Amino acid sequence: MFSAQQTWKGFHWSFFMNVQGLLMCLRRFEEAIALNNIPAAQVELDTATTLMLAAGASMELAGSFSAQEYEAIVRPSMTPPHVESDNFSGLMSWEHAVLVQLWKRLSPTFAALPSALHPHHSRFVTAYGKLARAHKAVCKKFGGDEGGSIRFERSTATDTLEKFGRVRTQTLDPNHRADQRFDVP
Repeated sequence: MFSAQQTWKGFHWSFFMNVQGLLMCLRRFEEAIALNNIPAAQVELDTATTLMLAAGASMELAGSFSAQEYEAIVRPSMTPPHVESDNFSGLMSWEHAVLVQLWKRLSPTFAALPSALHPHHSRFVTAYGKLARAHKAVCKKFGGDEGGSIRFERSTATDTLEKFGRVRTQTLDPNHRADQRFDVP
């Protein structure tokens, strides 16, 4: 049986591996679009969609233990003296920074996609919505709808994630082709 700490860390590593694959696919997608190679762009966008869904599943599984274990074991492990920063967050990872930068760079490309890629792009944006909802659900499970995260204590963690989700969806879907909602039951 895995401990809460092993589960949290292990599935976050899985999440970041999926994000690294996502970075590779999106860079290859960008190259395929620049070369007007629509079949290759389709393959890369479809693969990026699969990786986004896998990242969402990893996020869900990262929270597959009790709220009591999170408060007693996991959350304290993300604060000093266990980490150097007093505002630890996944936002600090290089993968996150590169991904957000890449999404911003691709936003005009997403806005001007050839119509043959519209259904693939819509599935990609929908996969992002599933990932965002999975992240928000984990936060809610661990009290994020009542309090802030370690990094953002002024507002609830779920409200912060919802704002991030809307901004990122606008970046990924500047023409609003996919309808996204970030509410979690």
